[in-house]
Amino acid sequence: MSKLYESCVRCFKASPAPDQEAHQILKGTVVISQSFGQSGAGKSTTVRLYSSTQVDPNTGRGKLSREATLDGGKIGKHGNVNTVTYQVSIPVENSFGTPGAIVVKNGGRHEFFLKFASIDIPEDRTIHFECNSWVYPITKTNSDRLFFANTSYLPTQTPTALQKLREEELVNLRGNGRGERKQWERIYDYDYYNDLGVPDSRQRVRPVLGGTKEYPYPRRGRTGRPLSRADGETEKRSIFIDLDFYVPPDERFSPVKLSGFITHSIQAVLHFVFPEVKSLLGHDIGNFESFKELTKDLYARPHEPSIVEGVVMEKLKSLLPKDIYKEVIRVMKENPLKFPVPQVIATDENAWRSDEEFAREMLAGLNPGVIRCLEQFPPIGRGEKYSSINASHIQGKIDGLTIPQALKQKRILILDHHDYLVPYLRRINAQGLCIYASRTLLFLKNDGTLRPLVIELSLPGEGMEQEVSRVFVSANQGTEGALWMLAKAHVAVNDSGYHQLISHWLHTHAAVEPFIIATRRQLSTIHPIYKLLDPHFKDTMHINALARGVLLNAGGVLERTMFPGKYAMELSSTIYENWRFTEQALPEDLVKRGLAIRDSNQPSGVTLLLEDYPYAEDGLDVWTAIKTWVTNFCSHFYRSDEDIASDVELQSWWKEIREIGHGDKRDDVECWLPLNSLANLIQSLTTLIWIASALHAAVNFGQYGYAGFPPNRPTRCRKFIPQEEVLSEHIADEVYIGQRTSSRWTDDGEVLRLFDGFAESLRQVEQRIEERNQNVKLKNRLGPAKVPYTLLFPDISNVGNEKGITGKGIPNSVSI
Repeated sequence: MSKLYESCVRCFKASPAPDQEAHQILKGTVVISQSFGQSGAGKSTTVRLYSSTQVDPNTGRGKLSREATLDGGKIGKHGNVNTVTYQVSIPVENSFGTPGAIVVKNGGRHEFFLKFASIDIPEDRTIHFECNSWVYPITKTNSDRLFFANTSYLPTQTPTALQKLREEELVNLRGNGRGERKQWERIYDYDYYNDLGVPDSRQRVRPVLGGTKEYPYPRRGRTGRPLSRADGETEKRSIFIDLDFYVPPDERFSPVKLSGFITHSIQAVLHFVFPEVKSLLGHDIGNFESFKELTKDLYARPHEPSIVEGVVMEKLKSLLPKDIYKEVIRVMKENPLKFPVPQVIATDENAWRSDEEFAREMLAGLNPGVIRCLEQFPPIGRGEKYSSINASHIQGKIDGLTIPQALKQKRILILDHHDYLVPYLRRINAQGLCIYASRTLLFLKNDGTLRPLVIELSLPGEGMEQEVSRVFVSANQGTEGALWMLAKAHVAVNDSGYHQLISHWLHTHAAVEPFIIATRRQLSTIHPIYKLLDPHFKDTMHINALARGVLLNAGGVLERTMFPGKYAMELSSTIYENWRFTEQALPEDLVKRGLAIRDSNQPSGVTLLLEDYPYAEDGLDVWTAIKTWVTNFCSHFYRSDEDIASDVELQSWWKEIREIGHGDKRDDVECWLPLNSLANLIQSLTTLIWIASALHAAVNFGQYGYAGFPPNRPTRCRKFIPQEEVLSEHIADEVYIGQRTSSRWTDDGEVLRLFDGFAESLRQVEQRIEERNQNVKLKNRLGPAKVPYTLLFPDISNVGNEKGITGKGIPNSVSI
């Protein structure tokens, strides 16, 4: 990677005009952000203006001013951004008219980040050019950089002086689809996800995602890197942590964002790297004997420097560009490696274990968009296969209602991680993991909270069409309570993986990227819809490229931490088959999940069936605000449906999204609204903005608060729930004290009478144990966990009845 980021602000000083009487001077300012590790751009950088009102008959474009060279500058701030601001004086003809575009030529050796420029004109107006992009040296780009003023025009309204510039700019941005992209090139094109695997390594072979019925996927930005000789399809990766990738300059982090990204990310990255290195050196800190030990190790004290950190830093030095590595060193010195206590355990360290919190997080936690109303009991899955949950598991726990009544009142809900997982379980568990597919049923209580009822955990059976399922009912005491906790943990693993891979990555990051590419390729920067969408695309392509380079790649962080492992991205492709853009609109999503009904009297168009559903309730308010804004904006520029149908840029944009960007969904007629009316445009734009902003916020920014304490949101399981707790379960042929295998064990009548007396005395012991366990003064009989002490309960009457994990009964011998 070349030197990354230039920071300075330049002053542009006008070169003399040959005929002073024929010219006037337009004054203004140019502002450039500061970044670490870069020097000034040099005096050879120049600026010019294009007129938006006067056409040069020789070029067909707006008249072009003379160049103004840069010189000097004043260091300051714009908001919280360090900048250098320069005054500029540009000679233009008296008949020049109104500036409509600015052309910047970087004659220096390094790129710089241009924030904006503004030019004062005689009519006491200021023309503003919002830039926010890297400008690379002319020696690399072989072309000047063009920025339009902030006035918006529909294609048919474009001033003649800007029409050719508008068309040429879009053609240049599309490129020709050939060659490897260089860092300084501004070219947007599509490609498949062929940059994840390493076909030269058997362990890191991954399928190409996108472009086939087997592996459908959204498209990513094309980089054009050479393909591996091993398969001729996968892009080469020179190193494991790959940060040397192409992202168009307009999509790259600004200096402020880059510094902030490093500051906030480095601790998390190093906490991932250090334990892995330590385990390789024989110091395994990946296992904890208790929750208390885990909490103490992660949150109690700053991370102490050691020789391991030195090894890791040397490794990072070989992987990171020089300037970024220096920033890492600075951050390490200023911020000791320590995590704050996550919110989920900050007030009550044990609240996360409760059924109430387990259920509440389905409505207000990290992944609140999956739970839905159950429509049929028992649940039925793919291939018309019924769940093994039956009426006996939940009857009596639904507040006196019958199951049909509860279904009709929409009071039974389901968190379903079953159908999509079952086909992958054999392969996932072959990696040394222990993952189930799960179904969790919950009941909506009168107070608006949810009561978990039952969990079904399933594994593949012997045949391809068979499943082996176990059902766990809610319990809070004894061994049954412990098994229930384990079942909830397996559900949490499913939900954590789905959250990161689908709700977060696929439904926001990956889904949005094709819209960004199409917007840059088909909508001019002066198109009003471009200006509406632009802030919602900031940094997405760069962060996605980082994710593909470090998190999603073969052997990357996600594969090492999430339960699908090497099948993670392939699994997300399977789920993408059922993705529809129209259903990403929050009201549509809620209706589909049975949690809202259509109501034209409501601003959002729906009424919630769960009144206390924080994600939905707050989300609908945000949705309504977004839609109102989009409606007002679009109505300002489009007066009729015909205006939309005749907008060639807008129609090309929508066509490219459907047929290329999300091309694997082109034949799904229910996936897209036709862009033939103002109403459909407003709905589609509102949905896109919702995804990029509010939906992403809902699934992203609570991650540390909930998942920063791993037991609350575990990502992997290394053991199945045992069929028999080897040291805690009573086997079926167990014979307890006071029992014999046969009443004929002796023919001595007196001995038999005495034995009967012994059995009776044991029954009296049982009675006294029960009485003690009910005595509230004996605090240690139940304790804070309210688990009655029954380990010495003889259970003498249990002959041929329930065995298993009962937490009571005294076997006759040391037999296990």
